[in-house]
Amino acid sequence: MSAVIHPDVRIGHVHLKVADVERALGFYCGVLGFQLTQRYGPQAAFVSAGGYHHHIGLNSWESAYGKPPPRGSTGLYHVAVLYPTRGELAKALHQLIKHRVTLDGAADHGVSEALYLSDPDGNGLELYWDRPQEDWPRDATGQIMMGTKPLDLDALLGAAPDCEV
Repeated sequence: MSAVIHPDVRIGHVHLKVADVERALGFYCGVLGFQLTQRYGPQAAFVSAGGYHHHIGLNSWESAYGKPPPRGSTGLYHVAVLYPTRGELAKALHQLIKHRVTLDGAADHGVSEALYLSDPDGNGLELYWDRPQEDWPRDATGQIMMGTKPLDLDALLGAAPDCEV
């Protein structure tokens, strides 16, 4: 019998190797809006949303001036950042456009809407919001039926009409 993890377990934070901590802070704080919570010398920093100790650690201890791993390598596919509402995801999209950050993709998964991009070090990011569970698509047996359909970015942008690009 395999172990069953407690249903309240969550992923707490991610720690990323970066080539340049200042450049990474410019992206995570300046573009995405995370707040710097602590510096650990010039080679590490911790950022969060809402005053948490850290959601993302950034360090160059083993990666200063390094290059992203080549395509086809194993490693991190992406870090997913969950936004509380569609409107907040729309505000994030406005920020990406304002800062001329290129999207790698955008999808409607039925259960969520997601934006895909890379940080300056090539780390994959998914910015997304979850629809309420009662709206998730399910088959006749009740199993979740996620998919990948194109995301209407104009409609998403309309969810935050007070933002300017």
